This record gives sequence, C-alpha cells and structure tokens, in this order.
Amino acid sequence: MEFITLNNGVKMPLEGFGVFQVPDAAICEQAVTEAIAAGYRLIDTAAAYYNEEAVGAAIAKSKVPREKLFITTKLWVQDASYEAAQKAIDTSLQKLGLNYLDLYLIHQPMGDYVGAYRAMEEAYHAGKLRAIGVSNFYPARLADLCETVSVIPAVNQVELHPFFQQADALKLMQKYGVTPEAWGPFAEGNHDIFTHPVLTAIGAKYGKSAAQVALRWNVQRGVVVIPKSVKAERMAQNFDIWNFTLSAEDMAEIAKLDIGHSEIVDHNNPDFVKMLHQLKVHD
Repeated sequence: MEFITLNNGVKMPLEGFGVFQVPDAAICEQAVTEAIAAGYRLIDTAAAYYNEEAVGAAIAKSKVPREKLFITTKLWVQDASYEAAQKAIDTSLQKLGLNYLDLYLIHQPMGDYVGAYRAMEEAYHAGKLRAIGVSNFYPARLADLCETVSVIPAVNQVELHPFFQQADALKLMQKYGVTPEAWGPFAEGNHDIFTHPVLTAIGAKYGKSAAQVALRWNVQRGVVVIPKSVKAERMAQNFDIWNFTLSAEDMAEIAKLDIGHSEIVDHNNPDFVKMLHQLKVHD
C-alpha cells in the first residue's frame, strides 16, 4: 500500500474500499470485514449509503488498531447547514461507534454547504475530524469554496476513470492543494471496462487485468481510488496493484479513451438536483 500526504499533513491510503450501494447490513459488515482482512485500511461510507452502522460493526470486530484505519463518511444534502451539520457529524460518529473520523466530506455541492463547511471546520479544530473535504465539487464550485473558507478542503471526491478523466479539474485541485479521490473508478461497468481492448492489452504486458490497469492509472495520477466489490477474490485482485508501474506510453494510450463527460450522472440537471434535495436520510 502507498500513501498520499494531504494538505494538512495527514497520510491517506491511495487505495480504499467503498460501500456505495451496499445497504444490506449483514452483507456490508461482511464485505468490510473481508476488505480489512485483505489489507484495505481506508473505508469510505456516507450517511446516504445507509450503512454507517454496518461499517462501524465491522470496525469494532477488526483486530486492526483504530489508528491504522482511515474512515471516511459524508454529509448529506438534507444536513447542508451550519446547525444541521453539527448534529450530522455527531450522528455519524455515533453510528460508526467512533470518537473521531479521518475524513469528513460534503457529499454534494447543494444547500447551504458553506454553512455546513463552517461546522466542519469547527469539528476539525476540535479534533473530531482529522481532515475535511468535499465530493462532487466541479471546478467553479471548488474554486469558490477554496476562496471562501479558512481550511482548504483536503480532498475532493469526484467521478474519475479512463472514460472521464477530468484533467482540467485535477489541475485546479493541484493548484489549491486538494487531493483528488475517484468514485466510480470502474465507470460503473460502462464501456465494457473489464474487457476493454486497450486496458486488456496493456494489462497483458504486466500479467494484470483491465480493472487493475484502470486503478493503477488513477493512482499514478495521484488520485485516491475506492473500488467496491462484495466478493473477496475481487477485493484481493483490486488491491493487487502495487507491484507494477504503467509506462508513459501506457498512460498516453489510456489518455485517448477520455470522452470528456460523465455518462453516469449530470449534476447540472435540475431534476437531478431536486431529487437529491428530496432524498432524506432521517426524519
């Protein structure tokens, strides 16, 4: 495992385990338990994943010391205000059974996210959060926040994979010292990524799969990846990316796959924004 140093000096694993779309408590707890056993130390959840308790149960069962784990969760749109965020942070800590979080992110750039970020800054200074950041903040929103707040976000978790590479967004993050983190590093299976001819051919040179090439490509760009699988053998394969290095030629070939836009979600669609506001994670 390799690490990246965030802008506040905290070290974050370059690869973690995501639990998006694993709401079943028993399945999620088992998956996180197996992921930790496979060597993962970064676990990424969110209030809107409805599985913080299951993640917490797996952490409690783990024999890995707490300080060796890196636990991330996220603030949902419903709680995007100063006072609501204060409560949401404590709620997530309680559900996870933890007295601090390694990283806490604003899940979507919607609602009073600046007010919420102020509450996060306070929790950061109080020691409840080792690092704070954002998710799904496209360049203009990220620049606006960085120019507004006193604690520059440590991380921006956005969609990043070979078919949506966001080179300009990464340049802006680098300018502000924000570490990029990839959700959907496998493009949610689109473009036949697991059998894609370019990725497969590159992988064949190293005895690696197309999926391993996609993950390795991102980490070589300084991007943290959080692949998800509930199958132990796939978890192990996804974690086995630290014994090879893609060449400059490989990276250039993968760069040609970029289509320049997301095919998964459109954050500029008013109906999508309305849907996120209507999704409630608590009464």
